[in-house]
Amino acid sequence: MARDRAEGAAPKGATVSEGSRGLLPSEQYRFEGVPQLDEATLHERRQLVFLILSGLFLGTLAMLNILGVTRFIDLSFELPGTSLTIPMPLAVGVLPYPITFLCTDFISELYGRHRANQVVWMGLALNLWVMFILWIGGALPGFEPADQPQSGLFFELRRLAFSAVTASMIAYLAAQFIDVQVFHFWKRLTDGRHLWLRNNGSTLVSQLVDTVSVILITHFLARGIPIDEAAPLWPQLLTFIAAGYTFKLTVALLDTIPFYLGAKHLGQYLRIHPVHGTESD
Repeated sequence: MARDRAEGAAPKGATVSEGSRGLLPSEQYRFEGVPQLDEATLHERRQLVFLILSGLFLGTLAMLNILGVTRFIDLSFELPGTSLTIPMPLAVGVLPYPITFLCTDFISELYGRHRANQVVWMGLALNLWVMFILWIGGALPGFEPADQPQSGLFFELRRLAFSAVTASMIAYLAAQFIDVQVFHFWKRLTDGRHLWLRNNGSTLVSQLVDTVSVILITHFLARGIPIDEAAPLWPQLLTFIAAGYTFKLTVALLDTIPFYLGAKHLGQYLRIHPVHGTESD
């Protein structure tokens, strides 16, 4: 008998619980050949996995906001068999960024939209906390020369991080909420099937929003993009946008298999309604 994949519904003997909104699901799916867990073990497992996913998400977010645009790397490459070079300038802060979308996809799949949105809001609070520490660290008196009160590595990092965090906060809110909403839109539309579609579909849309927002805000707000003043502006900005999005697109497509395997095995480990498959009476 095919499983009912509608969001919020579960087949006989299972519960998909986003229930009481702020709480982790308390009931467990009955997998064939897998023993049920006592309530304490079940709760501990779900708390631990949620802690790992949200901790990885928040730690990565803090790291990329500090690294931000402190350095740009050149991953340009030449197409095989041609002399055409594809420019790939990337801010170092972009490198860990795709993992944040993978984490929110896992949380959305296993714990529901409400928990994913909670983590997104916590990420915003973390951004504000980073900005506060950077601000107060520069406002308090230090040992810089009197004629250069804002000289040194900290103030250079502070200037770049302020621009990165400001751009990131605006783009982050838009992109992460779009990621969660599009993920659940595809989940409802496909009746819970086609995990690859909601994983990639949500991430690709949100990453485009994020990439365009970050590049434009960082340039026009803080002049943090290495632009050649002698060359036309928009072709350069579009190159940075295309390079960043291509990198994120590639990583998003590559993480489909880990997402499939992770959702399947974590669903069984946590005794949460499985992501795909059929069951028999």
